[in-house]
Amino acid sequence: MAVRVKLAVRNRETGAYLELVALVNSGFETETPQLLLPVAAARELDLWPVRPEASRATYDTAGGPIGVWIYPRVLSIRVVAEDVKAPEVVADAVVSTVEREPLISDKLMSALQIAIEDGGEGLWRFRFEGLDRLRRSEEPQFW
Repeated sequence: MAVRVKLAVRNRETGAYLELVALVNSGFETETPQLLLPVAAARELDLWPVRPEASRATYDTAGGPIGVWIYPRVLSIRVVAEDVKAPEVVADAVVSTVEREPLISDKLMSALQIAIEDGGEGLWRFRFEGLDRLRRSEEPQFW
């Protein structure tokens, strides 16, 4: 089992809002905090069809290179947790026509203060919490 968390995601330009479950993927290495979105989720956030401010890029993945569209600093994101008011961070949106599951990059994981404690068991915590406060992974959400 991997670590997945529920996120509250808001488009900072249009106000479009969506709660979704995303996979925490430390292998998704980026220079800035990024949330990769499947097209269906991007549509809910007013990021599809592609707008002129998006730039085209190619990302290398385990399955080979994929084309994506990047919207710099367009998202406001926080982890949804019942017992904690998690910090909100600004991140890039990366839209993929191939991926079916939202992915949290290494830099976004860090900005959201997510610490993976046991990836095989799907256990995680916020870095500001003690080691005795382990949280369970959410069920996957495919788009």
